[in-house]
Amino acid sequence: MSNKILVFLEQRNGQIKKSSFEVASKGLELATKLNYEISFVTIGSEISNSSDLKEFGVSELVHLKNSNLSEYSSSAYTQLLKNFALENKATILLFSNTAMGKDLSPRLAVKLNAGVMSDLIALEISGTELIGTRPIYAGKALEEIKLVSDFKVLTLRPNVFKAEKRETASFSVNLKEIAEVDLSTKVVEIKKSSGKIDVAEADIIVSGGRGLKGPENFPLVEQLAEVLGAAVGASRAVVDAGWRSHSEQVGQTGKTVSPTLYFALGISGAIQHLAGMSTSKYIVAINKDKDAPIFSIADYGIVGDVLEILPVLTEEIKKIKS
Repeated sequence: MSNKILVFLEQRNGQIKKSSFEVASKGLELATKLNYEISFVTIGSEISNSSDLKEFGVSELVHLKNSNLSEYSSSAYTQLLKNFALENKATILLFSNTAMGKDLSPRLAVKLNAGVMSDLIALEISGTELIGTRPIYAGKALEEIKLVSDFKVLTLRPNVFKAEKRETASFSVNLKEIAEVDLSTKVVEIKKSSGKIDVAEADIIVSGGRGLKGPENFPLVEQLAEVLGAAVGASRAVVDAGWRSHSEQVGQTGKTVSPTLYFALGISGAIQHLAGMSTSKYIVAINKDKDAPIFSIADYGIVGDVLEILPVLTEEIKKIKS
């Protein structure tokens, strides 16, 4: 088998996503340590920010282009990446553990008879072998994984691996026009709340829980998020109660996040919620119950009524930022 890494760079609305820069950076690190060749591939119609990859050490991007692929198609993407991996003899395939990455990577693994390591929060090299680490049992333990298959498919948790800047001398796009694609499945529409930051992409997240007592108090969370330039998140209890949409849910049955800063406001810290945010770099918790599980992982905690503390906190941050 050849020694080559394939890094898939996900695009949305013609823009390569932030999490893809993280995967690109990790791919380059692995290629250097293993002395492997590396290819960077994106799929879609028009890509407007491909040149940004130069800052992160990418010298060439292979763009598999078809006008019908402005939106995601699991069948077409799987077919194209399978063919590319086989033609280029790539044996290690890297993805971001986004919604698309979680859907695409196992499909591709089946086609290549590959082993899969998903949702990794660490990836190291032991000799010539890759050792991946991921949370299990709702984040209560960590599992180390090693694959023995010829092909290896890996997904990396967003906001965990840093996108290291290492600018190259030159950058080019290798455009490959694809005449025919399998469009038996295709995303036809994506609905997104206007002006809102996706929690899966955010560097700062402000999440509210049942301690807010009702949907009428969630503007307090939104105000703090606006001051910080953060995304608004929610616990499962809040979403189940109909206070917020499922797109904002953080947790095992929602979105797994790893921002630099995470605010847990009126969230007790149920196991399923901790599983989705425990790898955040800094966690700030406000809860009136001093024994709430959220305090066991919080870097900073305030015991008190979130409805009283939150407006004061927002005002103080406004003063600092002004």
